[in-house]
This record gives sequence, C-alpha cells and structure tokens, in this order.
Amino acid sequence: MRINKIFVTKLFGVFNHPVSLNMEDRITIIHSPNGFGKTALLRLINGFFNSRYSEIRTIPFEEFRIDFDDGSYLQITKSIDTSEDKKDKDLTFYFSKPGAEAEIFLPNLLIDSLAETNVSLDITEERLQSSGGIETQTKNSESIAFQNLAKALTDLTKHLISRKVNKEPKWLSELKSSIDIRFIETQRLLTPSNIPEAAVDTKHPLMIPSVNIYSQELVEEIQAKLAEYGALSQSLERTFPARIFNNKAPSDITEETLRNKLNEIEEKRSRLRETGLLDKDENSDFQVEQNIDGVTKNILSVYVEDVEQKLMVFKELATKIELFKGIIKQRFLYKNMSISKEKGFTFTTADGKPLSPTDLSFGEQHELVMLYQLLFKVQANSLVLIDEPELSLHIAWQVEFLKDLQAIIKLANFDVLLATHSPDIIDDSWNLTVELKGPIE
Repeated sequence: MRINKIFVTKLFGVFNHPVSLNMEDRITIIHSPNGFGKTALLRLINGFFNSRYSEIRTIPFEEFRIDFDDGSYLQITKSIDTSEDKKDKDLTFYFSKPGAEAEIFLPNLLIDSLAETNVSLDITEERLQSSGGIETQTKNSESIAFQNLAKALTDLTKHLISRKVNKEPKWLSELKSSIDIRFIETQRLLTPSNIPEAAVDTKHPLMIPSVNIYSQELVEEIQAKLAEYGALSQSLERTFPARIFNNKAPSDITEETLRNKLNEIEEKRSRLRETGLLDKDENSDFQVEQNIDGVTKNILSVYVEDVEQKLMVFKELATKIELFKGIIKQRFLYKNMSISKEKGFTFTTADGKPLSPTDLSFGEQHELVMLYQLLFKVQANSLVLIDEPELSLHIAWQVEFLKDLQAIIKLANFDVLLATHSPDIIDDSWNLTVELKGPIE
C-alpha cells in the first residue's frame, strides 16, 4: 500500500493544502514561502505512522486526510473544544476502506503521552543506594515522599501503557505498520543517546554526532553479513565432498563456461575487497591453467555454485556501499573515504592524514548523514520525509541532489516527499513540485 494524496484543512487556522504524490517518479517536492506549513505536513504524517500523537495535537488544523492507492483513506479531525472534560478526546481517527465498514478511534491524551515519551520513573531502593545510600536519601520527609511518589508514578505509567496496548484497535496497528515512514529532519547532525538521562554524565552526552553513530552501525551491518557468510561457508564445506560425489555436471557446461564463471567470481571478489567487505588476501587470483577433464569439471561446477551462493550474501550491501562511496567521491574534494569492517567509514586528507568524520564541514556531514540514512536505514516501499535537504549544501551539491536521490530510489525502491526553499534543489524538475498556496481571499 502506498500514499497517493495528502490533504489538510485550516492548517494554522487559514491554509488548505492538497498534495498529490508523484506515484511514477516516486519523488514529490513541496515548496512555499516560510510559514505555510511544509514542515507541519511532514510532522503530521510522521506523527500518525510513528504513533507520535503529541506531534498531531500541537499542530493547529481541522482535518488531515491521507489517501492510499487501494482506495482507502484515513481522516483525522481535531476538536476545537479545549475544555478540561474534553481535552483527552480532541482527536478522532476515521478509516474508510472500499467494501468494508468504517472504523473510528479516539486516542487518549494521557496514555498516548506516556507511551510516546517512554516514561520511566522506576526509582528503586537499589538505585537510591547506588547513588549515595538509602539512608542519605531518606533522612527527611521530603526525600521519603519523593521516593513514594516516584514509585506510584512508575506503577501508574506501567498500568496506563498496558491499557493502551489493549485499547488500540487492531485495524489501527495494521494501518500504521502498512507503510514505514522515515523522517529526515533539519536537525540531523546529532542523534539522541540511548542512555537514560538519569545515568548521563560528562562521558555520556545526551546528543551524539550522527556520523559517529552511523559509522558504528555500518561496522555492525558488515559484521552481521560476514557472520552470515561464515556460517554459510561452513555449511557448504561440510557437505562439499558428498555433493561432489553425487553431482554430475550438466552436459551444457563447457570448459569455456567454467573459465568465464571463475573469472566472474574473481571480479566479484575484487569488488567486495574494494567495498571493504572482504580482506585483501581473500582467495584471490585463482586460475585453472590445464585442460578441464570430466572429473575436474564436476568438482569445479560444485565449487562455482558454492562460491556464487556465498558471495550473494554481500550483494545488496555491496551495491549500496558502492553507490555511497561513488557519490561521496564526487562530492568531497581533497578527501578520501574508505570502508572497513573494523571502523565503518573513515576519511583521510589529500596528503593521507586521518580525518575524523566529526571534523568534516557541516555541509559534508549533512550530505553524509542524508546519504547514509537513505541507503542503509530505509526499508523498501517506505515513504521518506526530508525537510530542507539543502541545509549547508553548496549550490552545486544542491543541483545534484535529485540525481543522487533518483539513483538511490532506483536501487532501494521507496517514495520521497521533501520540503524545500531552494530552486537549486528543484533545478529543472518542476514537474515534481507541488506549491503550497496561501488562503484564497
């Protein structure tokens, strides 16, 4: 299922914005003067699909509708009644599907807020003891009262969140999970630490440079593929003798065919070494000089099938890394990027000196972060929301952005809705744009 249209009425009390997505080109660009609601539209989409209902509540509008390519649609209406007895019923979700009865859901303000923020006030005796001793913490009535209050809030939070699990209807969960939404926001150079705030000290900052996190994530992804490759290799090696004994090479496999396949395997290995997925000394330059008799043909046909199967493990990741490195090489002047299974992506200056990713310019970091997210963090058939991709980018990079994006979409197969102020981002692709207009007088 894909989104094909978005419509919001009375955004900020004045704007009515219909946005039809370009289903064939898979890129839709919204543009307007400041304050017309580009970012608000992206936040509304992200708020629904990623269950951040507080995002939806904070943005003033009357009706927000998402149409899907199967004829169904979701409509969210917001009540303007803000009285105390109605404030937890301010949103209504209405889902209509052809040939089925409409579904309605009214989310609860308190439960949703607690679930979104993942409230954790589990202040136990053990934690108090580790932070200075239970006796010190409970010397006066205020500390004892705080301890009791924290425990009560913890119990209440767990209870309310458990109620939410039971309360949210199945149709809503299925709808939200039907499309993966990734929001690349304007603040993308820093990523929140997953360390609880209560445990944070000077050694564990709340915000970590995204380039450092993504470099480590790439290490983990490479290591996971190497582990898969190793497990498959061991499995094939155990059964190799039996498969040779039972195998009879097809009669249409000629000596020339086998030699060609062996050459193709070496080319693939060479590419994988260039991407950093295989070591430089990984079984290189294997050649068969003599004539290939029937027995050798039988052995080599099994060998070729095994190696092709093993190298296939790396195909998707290697293709993404090649595109990643190719774009960076074109953009980053006088710097070289390498990929390794130990360090992820690393950089050197033109004279070969190491350069930390955090020492790249803001423009370079923005480019690196966006490319990494698009290539390695987006699932197929997702909708990616990008807010102001032009931030800190030179005009020449802005002009090339859509071309890079189209190459990535062709490889990774997802849709994009982006908001921009830059005519250089749009370049000659005005056919992909939707202008958000002011109210009709």
